[in-house]
Amino acid sequence: MRGSTSGKREAKAYLSRFKPPSPQVKNGLNSKHSRIKKTESHQISGVNLGGLFLTARAVDESPIFSQDTVPRTFVDISSEPLHVALVGFKSPQLIDDHTLQGIGLTLSQLAKLGLNCIVVVDLQDEGAQKLSSEQPLLWRSKVIEQADRVVSAIERQGGRGARRLDSVIGISPTKDELTPSVKIRGDVRVIHRNLLLAPLRRGVVPVVVPVGYTSLDQKVVAVSAKDAMLALTRELAGIVRCSTPEDDPEHLLQSIWRAQRGVSLDRIIILDQIGGIPSTSNMKDSHIFINLEQEYEAICDGLVRLRDSPKTKMQDEVAHRASRLPTLGTGNPRSEFEKGEIVPASMQALKDRQSAMDIIIENHLNSLELVHDALAILPTSSSALLTTPQEAASSSGHSSLAKMPGVGTRPFRNPLIHNLLTDKPIFSSSLPRARLLQSTNSTPNPSTPATFIKRGMPLTFRPDPRIEAWKPPTPLSLPPQLSDPQIDLARLVHLIEDSFSRTLDVQRYMARVSQNLAGIIIAGSYEGAAILTWEAPPNLPSSVLPGTPAYAARMVPYLDKFAVLKRSQGAGGVADIVFNAMVRDCFPKGVVWRSRRDNPVNNWYFERAKGTWKIPIKEQGTQGWTMFWTTEGVDGEKFDDYASVCRTVETSWADGKKLLD
Repeated sequence: MRGSTSGKREAKAYLSRFKPPSPQVKNGLNSKHSRIKKTESHQISGVNLGGLFLTARAVDESPIFSQDTVPRTFVDISSEPLHVALVGFKSPQLIDDHTLQGIGLTLSQLAKLGLNCIVVVDLQDEGAQKLSSEQPLLWRSKVIEQADRVVSAIERQGGRGARRLDSVIGISPTKDELTPSVKIRGDVRVIHRNLLLAPLRRGVVPVVVPVGYTSLDQKVVAVSAKDAMLALTRELAGIVRCSTPEDDPEHLLQSIWRAQRGVSLDRIIILDQIGGIPSTSNMKDSHIFINLEQEYEAICDGLVRLRDSPKTKMQDEVAHRASRLPTLGTGNPRSEFEKGEIVPASMQALKDRQSAMDIIIENHLNSLELVHDALAILPTSSSALLTTPQEAASSSGHSSLAKMPGVGTRPFRNPLIHNLLTDKPIFSSSLPRARLLQSTNSTPNPSTPATFIKRGMPLTFRPDPRIEAWKPPTPLSLPPQLSDPQIDLARLVHLIEDSFSRTLDVQRYMARVSQNLAGIIIAGSYEGAAILTWEAPPNLPSSVLPGTPAYAARMVPYLDKFAVLKRSQGAGGVADIVFNAMVRDCFPKGVVWRSRRDNPVNNWYFERAKGTWKIPIKEQGTQGWTMFWTTEGVDGEKFDDYASVCRTVETSWADGKKLLD
């Protein structure tokens, strides 16, 4: 695992959280013999890791924002809970047998790597919805047919197999157990917890049929897959029932603790033919990573506006998304679905319908809401992944993702397995779009189907550029100050010093930025931050006076400090979140910064910059700078301004070291 191309940090994080699939992993991480035995065991197990355990290649060394090495931390695997992924499988009736077999293989591989899956079948069709309300028993038989196909696909891969469960969901008589913001409880609930967990503990994959039984008369009721997923989430999170005044608090606490201690719901996975959540600016692109705390409402609002926009402007995007929906091929057995109301006779009819965009966007909104409500009641370490069944079923070299980003020799990484091992998307969300479009044959890939979602962390802007754009200071304006009472200066200083492992001269630094501070971005509880300034080039002619338009035009947007707590470096996407906010919200036209040439973060910077330049060393015995920028068309006067600023900005460290910051 230490030789994995996913990186040592991710490998150690995976080993510390999940019980290793081979006993050799527990001891001898420093032993060459144990590494060889471990590699052989993964080959024998048949787990398709997509090259994750091959010798590291330069093209596969995805840089992480880390300024220090990570300590070796391990946990006692004997106390490990049962790690679970809840998989929502949309429209399995549209999936051919070959793809279904690939999905079964991937789910079996996840189990071998320590993540046990519960699959919920979701027919997701207008005909199915109509049938579920009018003829629930007939609908139940059709859902069972598809659940059995999924069970068969998993069992053909060997391992412990799968088991269909169609009697674990119950319907309570009331719906009044909802809180305003988070769906803690609902009328759909799990009524047989042991029936669900017993096969999981044996390594068997439960395939849940979304049918419920009323508590009063045991009547069969069709349940939406979304409600079934939320009910399972509540159960696995230990939120089993509403307390009453008669409950003994100590007894209630013990029952909740017992429900939670043995199970950890780590992933919500949604397999959907239309892929991840689309960008509201272009439906051909999917979000790579979504920080729900920051982006949920904006993305939902954007999708609603997109749905309500004139249809004539969005035909290309609709056609692209609809083209992901496969037609029924010969690989899919002629079942009752093709002859009944549940499956349209031709997917082309769906593409041609005027309501195609509404259906697609409503589907995305439904998935996003499900993930939001589920992650809201789970630990912050839990996450979600939305991808296509085809990507989930893909093996090495047979994916639309295989050509990204610009590396043809790189083996494809199955998004589900890669996410399990790294807790990250395959590609960093802060990479420029141009990098994601590159390929060895110069043919741009039109989309990135997988979307990785975490509850994440809120972002704080001072001032908020979404309300008013940041502008260079004028003689009559008062720039923002780090002494602002809304900024916790002590925590900010601790963040900077922890990230750089150096002591900041606080008074000197505050004096330097007091007249030219552009703003500050703070991630979460001071887990990461960026301090940005406006810098006047020292070579400005005397005729360019402060406060004039010419002076403002020459002011350089400068990233003065970019800091992430050591415990958050390389994990959780903190650096990506802050960087994205900087280049998208604060300085969308571009920003420049510098870094010492031997800074280990430089590889991470190189991937995200549109241009770099090694500033020549003029003084003997000093280290050199590398200048980075995200601005388009940096040349001539602008380049000279950028270089002069990066040469002359004073350092503000109090440790007396000659190292550049």
